[in-house]
Amino acid sequence: MKSLSSEHPTTAPVIAATAHSPPDQADALARARAFAEPLLATAVLDTGENILAHADAVAHILKDIGGSQTMQAASYLVYACDHLNKPHDVIGKAFGSNFADLAMETTKLVRVQRMARLAQLSASHTATPIPMAQTAAAQNESVRKMLLAFSRDLRVVMLRLASRLQTLRHFASSKLPVPPGLASEALQVFAPLANRLGIWEIKWEMEDLSFRFLEPDTYRHVARLLDEKRAEREASVEALRQQFAADLASQNIRATVQGRPKHIYSIVKKMRGKSLGFEQVYDIRALRIVVPAVADCYAALGWVHDHFTPVTNEFDDYIARPKSNGYQSLHTVVRDESGQPIEVQVRTQAMHDHAETGVAAHWAYKEAGVKGYAGVSASGEYDAKIAVLRQLLAWERDLSGGQGVIAFDDRIYVLTPDAAIVELPQGATAVDFAYSVHTNLGHRCRGARVDGAMVPLNTPLKNGQTVEVTVVKEGGPSRDWLNPELGFLASHRARAKVRAWFNALAMGETVAKGREAVEKLLQREGKTAVKLDDLATQLGFNSADDLFEVVGKDEFSLRNIEIVLRPPEPVLPHDEFLLLKKPKPPSQSGKGGVLVVGVDSLMTQLAKCCKPAPPDTICGFVTRGKGVSVHRADCSNLRNMVTRSGDRVIEVEWGGKTGGDGSVYPVDVAVEANDRQGLLRDISEVFAKEKMNVIGVQTQSIRGIAWMTFTVEVSNSGRLNKVLGIVAELGGVRTARRR
Repeated sequence: MKSLSSEHPTTAPVIAATAHSPPDQADALARARAFAEPLLATAVLDTGENILAHADAVAHILKDIGGSQTMQAASYLVYACDHLNKPHDVIGKAFGSNFADLAMETTKLVRVQRMARLAQLSASHTATPIPMAQTAAAQNESVRKMLLAFSRDLRVVMLRLASRLQTLRHFASSKLPVPPGLASEALQVFAPLANRLGIWEIKWEMEDLSFRFLEPDTYRHVARLLDEKRAEREASVEALRQQFAADLASQNIRATVQGRPKHIYSIVKKMRGKSLGFEQVYDIRALRIVVPAVADCYAALGWVHDHFTPVTNEFDDYIARPKSNGYQSLHTVVRDESGQPIEVQVRTQAMHDHAETGVAAHWAYKEAGVKGYAGVSASGEYDAKIAVLRQLLAWERDLSGGQGVIAFDDRIYVLTPDAAIVELPQGATAVDFAYSVHTNLGHRCRGARVDGAMVPLNTPLKNGQTVEVTVVKEGGPSRDWLNPELGFLASHRARAKVRAWFNALAMGETVAKGREAVEKLLQREGKTAVKLDDLATQLGFNSADDLFEVVGKDEFSLRNIEIVLRPPEPVLPHDEFLLLKKPKPPSQSGKGGVLVVGVDSLMTQLAKCCKPAPPDTICGFVTRGKGVSVHRADCSNLRNMVTRSGDRVIEVEWGGKTGGDGSVYPVDVAVEANDRQGLLRDISEVFAKEKMNVIGVQTQSIRGIAWMTFTVEVSNSGRLNKVLGIVAELGGVRTARRR
């Protein structure tokens, strides 16, 4: 028997859902169950629940709240994904892309939420308690992902709500311990979402079950208090119900009067929120009056207030001022002749239907044409979707408004003209929005409309607004956008994109400058036929642009190019060369204690291009009229000269007393660092402490990066590596190396 993760397998791939869905297929539910049954019949979730039984229950819950055949069928296909090699292709071929997209998008959301729970569970196993901020962050992420999932397919979260409710029911019936975080997430994320969507039946049951697992002692105490007076309360409520029904009928008001079920969590929340005792909670006795029309609502309310004593400050008119999730009803609390409170709700049948099933009653914007939602008349699919999304964004605002459990203070959500949700940092502008959609859209952004009205580009956006940007065909960002005082950009991503654009522009100018310098040199040398890429390769660069870049930055001398371009010097006569090779006892000659092996009293000079110093491995090259030029063996210039005139190389070595006679040698050190105040002083102090005399400094700063060349005198280059290691540890230093 295969064990899977809680509520869903974890290995299904992620494929985004489409925005449109075809009508329900008449046999979709039966076909989906038959398709999934062989795959799921023996598989279990890690809750211990059989997956097929779980899917059956989810489909039943969706049916009860008015969910479509597509949603009910998807409850099976979601769990089948893990057992298919290419689930989207297989499900799409068998049922159509609508089912495949819905199943895969739900799979994606399940995986995100499961990872958040696992992270929380992992933290709970450590020696220290889980910080509240860490728990809130996991909930925050779960809510955020659900909001973003809604922008792709509004039915996804319906499937998640039904699945989570069934998981809670399973633990309630099996008496098994609930995994850490699952009940908390249900109470603090899923139940508020059901409330925001107006699906009260799911909300109330999910709250009661979650509370039962989280605070079992309190739950049992309140349940016991309710049970103790259950018969008395039910008899009282039934008597009131019959009285209300008869009296309203006598007033020619057609009404259905119901006793309203009591939910333990709502009782406890009211007791805690208002510091009330159990006996003071008004809605222990509660009635609901359902009438045909709005006028009947107010007529019924008038009768209730005429025959009972209204409680001050306990009347709410949610018909004139609907709740943000579209809920409409009249709420009042009155006292009977004995002074006992009765809570009464009055609503029309349409209001009652919406209150019972919420958004599910209007879910058909994808499946059955145009319908309204939350009192908003939808003139089309787009308007209906916008109405739903705005409810979710209003929920997000409620969460950030002071509950303290889930904080969204740093984020906002806005809508594209196609009703996709875009997540942005607080204070973001239309320019941030444009860059979040596409980099090129950001570069070309020139104007913006917010909810249809033109606004300046630096106007901060607010939750739920619809944003549309106007662009030019070609162009780039303005440098003003990088000025923080002007407030054009709030997102780090957008600022990075703008900086990258200007950096690329500056790089282009640098390359153009280097190209111009190289081409002028080629003209002077009469080498315009030389291929630039070949020249760059010969000089050790990957491309011509790489060469132009360093030349444009003045980091590569044109003299190096001249050496490559000029023809080789004439080779010495063969007999003269042989004369130099005559074996003679080694003798110290030339500058700096360099011995030319086999030659006495031959002039030597240390090459300026690589500045050798003992104990570097060195090599000599016979020049015309200047004796032997001594280079480091790894010198790139020497390598080029050897390629042209290899027979002019001569063996040299350092004299035996080198370094012990007080001789010093100049060497160049290259330092790359983040430019800052005091950088030159700090590096110079290192050389001073190490008793190395600095005889020359060249420095330049380009876009915050300092390029520095120090010429220092050393008696032995071996100590230099140690000193460079000290320099490299200074603040801001990226590299320190010998040139």
